[in-house]
Amino acid sequence: MNRIVSVFLISIFILSAPAAWAQGPSRLNHILANGVLRVGTTGDWNPMTVRDPATNTYKGFDIEMVTALAADLGVRLKFVPTDWKTLVNGIVADKYDVSTSASITPARIKTVGFTKTYYQVGSVPITLKSNAGRFKNWEDINRRDVTVAVTLGTSFEQQVKAFFPDARIRSVESPARDFQEVLSRRADISITSNLEAATLIRTHSQLAMVPVERPRKPADLALIVAQGDQVWLNYLNHWITIKTNRGFFEKLQEKWMPTK
Repeated sequence: MNRIVSVFLISIFILSAPAAWAQGPSRLNHILANGVLRVGTTGDWNPMTVRDPATNTYKGFDIEMVTALAADLGVRLKFVPTDWKTLVNGIVADKYDVSTSASITPARIKTVGFTKTYYQVGSVPITLKSNAGRFKNWEDINRRDVTVAVTLGTSFEQQVKAFFPDARIRSVESPARDFQEVLSRRADISITSNLEAATLIRTHSQLAMVPVERPRKPADLALIVAQGDQVWLNYLNHWITIKTNRGFFEKLQEKWMPTK
């Protein structure tokens, strides 16, 4: 985004929100004053955010997104490592200014805010290819002899309990991941977004999606922000609109979510 346009937008958002200013300076003000945008990210959600432990660097759809956001703000980008269990708490405790994408859920919006959505996903089950004859639909999973793995703190944690009351639930804590339990045969099934599932299947040839009729629980992805800061939220929402209209997200999707 043109630097002049960015400065203009910042000025408009600050001047147009007197109620927010009455409560104190916006987080946008602190970012501009300090010259740093702090972004909380888990680094374990391919293709959105992936951390390379050897170099402690990140890559992915969301990583390129927030890199562009920092550039348009004219500030330095700082990644703050977090995990799904503490992702929301990090915003509340002011450990970072914004997070990479997460599903908008009723539980989360009780304590934090979200930007407008820029991608939608649905929940699907994955298993080993060797289980192809065992699991054909959602009902095949809800049995007492089936173990379903889930990562603590994710939106899938509550879904698994609701979907499969008769199955055994195996919870794992970051940095471990649920699909790793399937790969190691400690679990039969894990639940994730159709977006991540497609990437996992390309990466791990042993895995396959269970051929369910359709994904469950459509979820909107957005950036997490603190509640009550309308100036910062307005800036982010308008920035997302501008980037959408200019084809930015479409290009990211072509790069990180190829259909071939």
